[in-house]
Amino acid sequence: MRRPLASDWMHLQSLILFVQVDVNHASEIDAIFDSISYDKGASVIRMLQSYLGAERFQKALASYIKKYAYSNAKTEDLWAVLEEETGEPVKDLMTTWTKQQGYPVIYAKLNGQDLELEQAQFLSDGSSGPGMWIVPMTACCGSYDLNKKFLLKGKTDTMHIKDFAATQSGQNFWIKLNIDQTGFYRVKYDDELAAGLENAIKAKKLSLMDMIGIVEDSYALSVACKQTLTSLLRLLNAYRHESDYTILSHVTSVCLSVNKISTDANPDLSSDIKKLLIKLLLLAAKRVGWDPKDGESHLDVMLRSLLLIALVKLGHEETINEGIRRFHIFLEDRKTPLLPPDNRKAAYLAVMRTVSTSNRAGYDVLLKIYKETSEAQEKSRILSSCPDKDIVVEALNLMLTDEVRNQDAFYVLGGISLEGREAAWAWLK
Repeated sequence: MRRPLASDWMHLQSLILFVQVDVNHASEIDAIFDSISYDKGASVIRMLQSYLGAERFQKALASYIKKYAYSNAKTEDLWAVLEEETGEPVKDLMTTWTKQQGYPVIYAKLNGQDLELEQAQFLSDGSSGPGMWIVPMTACCGSYDLNKKFLLKGKTDTMHIKDFAATQSGQNFWIKLNIDQTGFYRVKYDDELAAGLENAIKAKKLSLMDMIGIVEDSYALSVACKQTLTSLLRLLNAYRHESDYTILSHVTSVCLSVNKISTDANPDLSSDIKKLLIKLLLLAAKRVGWDPKDGESHLDVMLRSLLLIALVKLGHEETINEGIRRFHIFLEDRKTPLLPPDNRKAAYLAVMRTVSTSNRAGYDVLLKIYKETSEAQEKSRILSSCPDKDIVVEALNLMLTDEVRNQDAFYVLGGISLEGREAAWAWLK
């Protein structure tokens, strides 16, 4: 499985590149170092800062800057100063991250009073790699006040949790590795640990970053066939009562990706999976509704649009019908409060879901609106998907005319529906 985002390709590439590379000539710099290298470099520095502690890291960094002011320094000089100031094996640790491609996945298994850990190189295609890292591990149990830091130096290690978890039991027992996702690695939990985290998610006991990190790790592991789709769906269900926009934006993205993957991989099951995904998002969607509320935050405005669009894409009939109803009111009164700008894309998508070669009225009306409006954002909302293959080809042909600006062509290509992909590919060839 794979997330259908352009940025995801960049993200995956950033994880396999070196951070520290020898440069033999100035002309090589542009080819070796780019935003990808710097992003990975920033991530491993953040991991180091989290492990050492902000205050210790800042003091050591100040000593490094003072020591090498007005002079040249190498990577090893930074590690040497940080190691001297903190007493931690910084050089050995960081060398495994800066001179080695990739990053690890940590397998966590509960065995009585022991937490068994094993690392392996993570590759999105599910294959195995030879990588080995010194991993700065962080863990908390039942509360962020009960936390530990330690180094995973070999392929396997065991963490004794008897005293660490003595006060936790039942649904209060959960262990979260990689606190606040500061470490540059993924975590695969066994079923018992995963169930504990699902309870913690439902009880809203985790930080925002951990709520996001758990679902992102689970999705990536499913993509790499390191865990089952059932495990991912069970985890997603734990977010049913979530209302935070930032968290739900990640959950929604995963839901839409799962929908696309299941449609391709197993069409017979895709309908049932869609129902599960709709059920997951529907509670939050009903809370925000279609109509803006007095005093609501801008995040609620964004959440409304996010959820309505997702439900339309998943084929939720009630949302589609309501979107069409409001669209027809909008045609009569362009200033109607029933369809504010933030909700229009959901309504346009709903209309396009019903368009076909034999029933193209909705498409023609949207095309008219597209030609009338001068607002770039409004144009981008109109250039949306349609399941009818002939309409998809017509929209693609429109992209080659003067009606569509060059900078808006992306929205046509990016809005291709699941049903229209083969027709679009044939057209593109």
